[in-house]
Amino acid sequence: MSATARVLSAGVVLYQWTLRPFIGAHCRYEPSCSHYALEALARHGAARGSLMAARRVLRCNPWTPGGFDPVPPPRQPDERRKAP
Repeated sequence: MSATARVLSAGVVLYQWTLRPFIGAHCRYEPSCSHYALEALARHGAARGSLMAARRVLRCNPWTPGGFDPVPPPRQPDERRKAP
């Protein structure tokens, strides 16, 4: 994990320890948005992991059904070329 991803992960953990107990866990997805962010940062790095986490948080609202939404595995280099 890069240094930037570690700093961002530390920010998520800080949120989990400080604000989340007061706000409560209202995430409609499994794993929760903060756990999703930690896994996305670990698997995909700071840039792509942050974008994935931000997209997930924006999707987590009262009008979405939620459900199981795991972090996708990293793409292989040859998969990028095959995409239309």
